[in-house]
Amino acid sequence: MISQETHHTSKRLEGLDSLRAVAILLVFAYHYMVFVSGTPTFGWASTVGWTGVDLFFVLSGYLIGNQLFAGIVKGKTLSLKAFYIRRLLRTLPNYYVVLALYFLLPTVMGGRQPPPLWRFLTFTQNLGLAPGTAFSHAWSLCIEEQFYLLLPLLLLGALRFGGFMPKRAAWFALAGLILAGVALRGALWFQYGQEPDGADHGYYPHIYYSSFCRFDEFLPGVAIAMLKNLHPDLWARVIGWGRATLTAGVLTTGVLFYLLAKYYYIEGYGYGFAMTSFGYSLLACSFALLVVAALSPGSLLYRVRVPGAASLAAWSYAIYLSHKPLAHIARKQLEPWGLGDGATAAIIAVVCLLGGWLLHRFVETPFMRLRDRHHPTNFHTAPGAQVRQGREMLAGEPSR
Repeated sequence: MISQETHHTSKRLEGLDSLRAVAILLVFAYHYMVFVSGTPTFGWASTVGWTGVDLFFVLSGYLIGNQLFAGIVKGKTLSLKAFYIRRLLRTLPNYYVVLALYFLLPTVMGGRQPPPLWRFLTFTQNLGLAPGTAFSHAWSLCIEEQFYLLLPLLLLGALRFGGFMPKRAAWFALAGLILAGVALRGALWFQYGQEPDGADHGYYPHIYYSSFCRFDEFLPGVAIAMLKNLHPDLWARVIGWGRATLTAGVLTTGVLFYLLAKYYYIEGYGYGFAMTSFGYSLLACSFALLVVAALSPGSLLYRVRVPGAASLAAWSYAIYLSHKPLAHIARKQLEPWGLGDGATAAIIAVVCLLGGWLLHRFVETPFMRLRDRHHPTNFHTAPGAQVRQGREMLAGEPSR
C-alpha cells in the first residue's frame, strides 16, 4: 500500500476512510487467495483484490497533490526538506521494521530469495522484480516513494524555473502523461503480454511492477487536487453532484471489475491487450470518481460512517506491510489443526489485523507524533518568490 495521511481535522473525511478500508480489504482478499488458500476464498473480492493497490495510488495522488496545491495557492513556499522529512517519518519506520524481519528471519517470513538489500533501501526493488520473492509486495511502496520524490520537484521546477504554466497546459500535460502510460503498456504487451502458460516470464517484471507502467494511476488523484485548488468555483459545482458522482463511480468500477475478472488474464492466451493497455488507467479514473464522491457532502459515501472503517484506514499501511508474512506464519501454525476454510480465514484475518495494529501503535504512531511536533508543515513559514506565482496560478494569469 501505501502510506496515507491521517486526517487530524475536527471532522474526519469518512468517505476517504471507507475507501482506504476497502482498499486494504481487497489487497488482503487477493493475497489470501494467492499465498494461503489457492482458491478465491472471498469470491469476487479475491479475484479483483489486486486492484486495492490501484485505489491506494489514486488516494495518494489526491492526498499528496492536495497538500501541495493547497499550500501553494495560499501563498506558501514549499520546502523540499520539510516535505521529504515528513514523508520519510511517515513511511520508513514501519517499512524498516518489516524489512529487517524479512532479512533476519527469512525462513519464518516466507517467500523466495529477495532482491539485494540495497534495492529495498533505495526503493528500486520493483524494477525487474520477479513474482513470489520475499517482501515482493513492497513493490507498490517503491512506486509510492518515487512519486513522493518526483511530484514536488516537478511542481517546484514549474514554479521556479519554467515560469508560469497556464492551467490549460497543465491539464493537457496531465492527460498526455496518462496517454503515455497507456501507450507504453500497449507496446510492452506485444513482448510480454501473451504468456499462455501463466509463467509470468515478463508481464509482472516489465509491466505490472514497473514504475513506468503504473505512474499514471496517481494522476487522476492529482487531477482532483488540481480541480479543487486551481478551479474552486468549478469544484464547488462538482461536489454538488455527489449522488451522481457516486453512482457513476460505482457503476464504472463494477463494470471494470467484471471485465478485469473475465479478460485481464485469459487461460491459454495470456493477458488481455485492452485490459493491459487501457484497464489500469480506466480503473484509476473510476476510483477517482469514488474519491470525488467521498469529498462531496451530498454523497452517501461522504455522510455515512462505516463502523471500523476509520480504524482500518489508520492501520492500513501497517497491515499492508505485515499481512503477508503474518498470514504465512499463521497458516503453518494452523495446518495441524485441520480447521475448515472459514475458520482458518477468520483466524488469519484476526492475526493480520492484530499484527497491523501493533505495528501501527508501537512503531508508526510515535514517529507520526515526532513528525507532527518537529515538522508540522510541508512549507516554509516565511513567504518567498513562490507566493506570487502560486497566486497567479490560482488566478490564471501569466507570471510577469
